[in-house]
Amino acid sequence: MSPAFGLDFGTSNSTVGVSTHNGGPRLLPLEGGRPTLPSILFFGFEDDLIHFGRAGVTQYLSGAEGRLMRSLKSVLGTSLIGDTTRIKAKRYAFVDIIGLFIAEVKRRAETELDQGVDAVVVGRPVQFVDDDPAADGQAQAQLEKAVRAQGFRHIDFQYEPIAAALDYERQVTDEKLALIVDLGGGTSDFSVVRVSPERARAADRGGDILATAGVHIGGTDFDRLLSMSKVMPELGLGTMTRDKKRNLPVAPYYDMSTWHRVNRLYDAKSIRDLHSTVREAARPELVEQFVALVEDRQGHRLLGAVEDGKIALSDADQVQFLFEARDARVQTEITAEDLAGALAASVERIATTIGETLRQAGVGPEAIDSLILTGGSTQVPVIVRRLEALFPDAEMVRTDVLGSVGLGLAMDAARKFGPSH
Repeated sequence: MSPAFGLDFGTSNSTVGVSTHNGGPRLLPLEGGRPTLPSILFFGFEDDLIHFGRAGVTQYLSGAEGRLMRSLKSVLGTSLIGDTTRIKAKRYAFVDIIGLFIAEVKRRAETELDQGVDAVVVGRPVQFVDDDPAADGQAQAQLEKAVRAQGFRHIDFQYEPIAAALDYERQVTDEKLALIVDLGGGTSDFSVVRVSPERARAADRGGDILATAGVHIGGTDFDRLLSMSKVMPELGLGTMTRDKKRNLPVAPYYDMSTWHRVNRLYDAKSIRDLHSTVREAARPELVEQFVALVEDRQGHRLLGAVEDGKIALSDADQVQFLFEARDARVQTEITAEDLAGALAASVERIATTIGETLRQAGVGPEAIDSLILTGGSTQVPVIVRRLEALFPDAEMVRTDVLGSVGLGLAMDAARKFGPSH
């Protein structure tokens, strides 16, 4: 009997869950005994190999010549999906690079199970693309194409917050009205769901899902916003041209602050344009450092340092940001207030989307018994404070922030495909 996978292909991390006939759901180890595989590929130019996950990061940080690809889920449903990127002598479409990653995840999971699997329930955000149903449908179709190309014959999709609800429901002892708050690397999704031990046994849970809504905001956006507000100004963002007639172009700084756009800076034309900007700049010494980072392909490493600072501010009031490379040194203090200010508009959009979810469900905040938090961005203090203010009487339940969706998808896969199919 062949089990079915639950695949959580995440913007930042991916997991695979499986439910077997003699046990509950579990996550399969994908890298070094860990159930999470960072959604990263590193195309090594020296060894002509593709390195995945943490191994890819290690190669990149070692200074090995190659191309790092990260946050690929963010391009689904956008105009970037049609682009190609040159890796040595070959050009790859983004959907094919996504397929390479999913193929490796499938291979590792099947190796762990010691059997092939051809059925999968794939997690998806409530909205891949905000307020554009056509683009959202295209995004799911693009992901399905990438999954099917790896040998899966039976494919279904489930909303990621619903999967988190299925995982949470295993621990409830009575009926509750829960708001699932799933804040991932690329999207923020919300669902109002009735959960109970009795309802858990039902095959069709459609009637228990009162509302779902989502917004295309996540942890990678928080990295970008913090980078643009605190780090890029140290490299010339916001300064003027020498003639004082205009500010320097913003686009290169935006690309340097956006995980899936960093590689766009590394082509010859972009570098020529940056050298022109140095000649025009009122503060050329700052822009020269920016150019040095681009020429040395330090963009992902710099953005990783920003991400580390963001994470550190979950437990500290301030951090000293320091990034050093061959011809560049970026140093600044970042406080928790700085982070809150950078994220203020995003937090408001999240709160507005939560309000819309409640309106769709026909309930007020006081009706919510439990807040189920999943996804790494639920650990950002300014978001936690806002949720506490919105739902002062609700129980706040922290799930396995990186694993609950994969476990719920595995449960859903067992229900949809059965122990054999």
